[in-house]
Amino acid sequence: MRISYNWLKDFLKIDKSPEELSEILTNIGLEVESVEEVEDIPGGLAGLVIAEVLSCEQHPNADRLRITTVNNGNESPLQVVCGAPNVAKGQKVILAGVGTTVFPLEGEPFKIKESKIRGELSQGMICAEDEIGLGKSHDGILVLPSDAKVGVLAKDHFNIQSDSIFEIGLTPNRSDAASHLGVARDVAAFLRKDFKLPDVSAVGFDDSQNEVKVSIEDEAACPRYTSLTIKGITVKESPEWLKNRLLAIGVRPINNIVDITNYVLHELGQPLHAFDADQIVGKQIIVKTLPEGTSFITLDEIERKLSSNDLMICDTEKALCIAGVFGGLSSGIKESTTSVFLESAYFNAVSVRKTSKYHGLKTDASFRFERGTDPDITVFALQRAAKLILELAGGEIIGGISDIYPNPIKPINVSVTYRNVQKLIGKEIPKEEIKAIIESLGIRVLGDNGEVLEVEVPPYRVDVTREVDIVEEVLRLYGYNNIEISQQIKASLNTSPKPDRELIENQISDLLIGNGFHEILNNSLTKIAYADKPDEAVRIINPLSSDLDTMRQSLLYSGLEVIAYNQKRKVPDLKLFEFGKVYYKLPNGYNENKRLGVFLTGDMHREQWNNIDERASFFDLKGIVDGILGRLNIKKFQTRDVTIDAFSYGLTYARGEQIFVNFGAIDKKVLKQVDVQGEIFYADFNWDIILKSITNNKIVYKEVSKFPSIRRDLAILVDEKVSFASLKGIAEKTERKILHEVNVFDVYQGDKLPEGKKSYALSFIFQDEEKTLTDKQIDLVIQKFILNFEKELNAEIRK
Repeated sequence: MRISYNWLKDFLKIDKSPEELSEILTNIGLEVESVEEVEDIPGGLAGLVIAEVLSCEQHPNADRLRITTVNNGNESPLQVVCGAPNVAKGQKVILAGVGTTVFPLEGEPFKIKESKIRGELSQGMICAEDEIGLGKSHDGILVLPSDAKVGVLAKDHFNIQSDSIFEIGLTPNRSDAASHLGVARDVAAFLRKDFKLPDVSAVGFDDSQNEVKVSIEDEAACPRYTSLTIKGITVKESPEWLKNRLLAIGVRPINNIVDITNYVLHELGQPLHAFDADQIVGKQIIVKTLPEGTSFITLDEIERKLSSNDLMICDTEKALCIAGVFGGLSSGIKESTTSVFLESAYFNAVSVRKTSKYHGLKTDASFRFERGTDPDITVFALQRAAKLILELAGGEIIGGISDIYPNPIKPINVSVTYRNVQKLIGKEIPKEEIKAIIESLGIRVLGDNGEVLEVEVPPYRVDVTREVDIVEEVLRLYGYNNIEISQQIKASLNTSPKPDRELIENQISDLLIGNGFHEILNNSLTKIAYADKPDEAVRIINPLSSDLDTMRQSLLYSGLEVIAYNQKRKVPDLKLFEFGKVYYKLPNGYNENKRLGVFLTGDMHREQWNNIDERASFFDLKGIVDGILGRLNIKKFQTRDVTIDAFSYGLTYARGEQIFVNFGAIDKKVLKQVDVQGEIFYADFNWDIILKSITNNKIVYKEVSKFPSIRRDLAILVDEKVSFASLKGIAEKTERKILHEVNVFDVYQGDKLPEGKKSYALSFIFQDEEKTLTDKQIDLVIQKFILNFEKELNAEIRK
């Protein structure tokens, strides 16, 4: 839900900044998820001033340019070169001085700089409408009335408004706060201030002259129906102030009548509906249900089949509207409409909720009705809308307000004991403070004997029906932050280690299984031939066989044996992983270390008619490795070429001397030793080091940037010994602020390149957290990259 800061100030005087008000709203239960600054026009005409053209002479070097001197209110006039054909001496104009950023109607914003134009100094720009977003005209500069005051800011001259929009994550129980009035009522209660309602014209309750008569057949679904008729209206575009209010909160303006109903909805929280009165057959409104399967075309031109439980607004021949949810196509407001029948009703929340769900329709009206609206505000909202219609569309009210309310909804009476309030909150709050908070919320105190309060809750607070609800309201306004933390805490302590090894292991297992891997479990006993370091092998004193005489030093060979077993049984496509321990003998004892091994071989996908054969590659394994480390939030590690003999090629991820993982393609000699066919890709994670890194991780939330990222690519020719890590390191050292990612998407070595050379194709992702980047900024960074690559690696840029 979007709430306007300026709109709230129509209800009460707020001396808090938007940031301070945002904190207040969150503290009283209306959580502000974001605050957005909006302006009537982009840039808000910041820096632009009213100026007077003192002189206008022909440019000596250009037929279409003029040299002007302008007075912008400062002591010394400025010289400005202008190309507009209508510029003349004595005009009042808008000047963008040096350093001002201009926001044109089309194209990117740009900053005005002092420059020479055809050899003549220009100290600003005299602006046309489209150059500053005020209009579409570019026939010449914008000439202001002669009484415009020199030196006045353009934003003040045109009354350009800025606003702050709060995005509030409204909880389902707080339907009373689903409007600017509701939010203002809460803020006023917190600040202990009075708030004022909009001024409405007095309209009498006389239904005798009203052409449209109303009858309710289902009073349970429609307890109250209030309406009036206005004739002689003119449907047209809404004024700017109304359109700007709606646009600021994300509502698209349509016409003055529909915009007024939307305005009152978001202002007071009461949904309204405007019908074309001339389309109401028989001049009669009937609130009733229709037979199951009845066809009805809604405003979106979709034909819907009604349920027998759907409450409908009908005339004597047809349905006009799905009550509280969506209007019908036939009775909507059109440009030709001259008479309007205005509805302000209270519908049963359960009825609207069922209908909305049945048809899959979620509207602003149903959002409020299905949570519960205020039955006592229907008349006031109708008066408010009627006054606005008379002001903005003209017309005359025929008769008065028709208000059908056979069984008025009564306030709820609740007994509240001071003792229970203090007990549940956990603090001794003065009784006077408790009572004052309750009264500030509009809850009437009927009686107080010093121990028990008898209170009357208004119907709009549908979530306050019990004593505990009153206690929650007191706590909400008193402030959760004002409740001190007790010095004694009784709790059941969790003695499991942090991080929870089993939990993390299960999370990674789930990740791998979700990517099509199968978990394997092998014997820790193997043969001495598989030992990478025979001198450090842990030997079994009494082995059962020669194949089980040594504790394994790696998960590699036992995993390869599983692959060989499957290959010999015609199962060549394998994705496997294993958590297990490896063992080493040290001079002063033994070392036991937890590892994670990941194996990849064969085709990536099962054979199907619509699948292209795709063999597993190093990059498939790299994606899995990066996914595991990303899931564990392990970042900022160095990348270097693997140096273990078992790999023919690969990479190592490390942080200093701590190696997280070695991965790559297994050497053919190793594969031959175990009798494995094809290409095998393997990753060896040092799980103990990874768990230590997780313990030291500090996760800091960072809001997702609302500004777009930009990608640039470079093809670089380097010596074949140069690694991608070297290039990435230089890039990250060159630009630390806006460089977010460096990736390699192609590596080429072949006869088309000089001997001893290879080509990297790199992609760079740039993003600024505070503004949108321009091509000029990115070009400067790319030039720095090129210079540093050439300087430090003797690289060449391929074109």
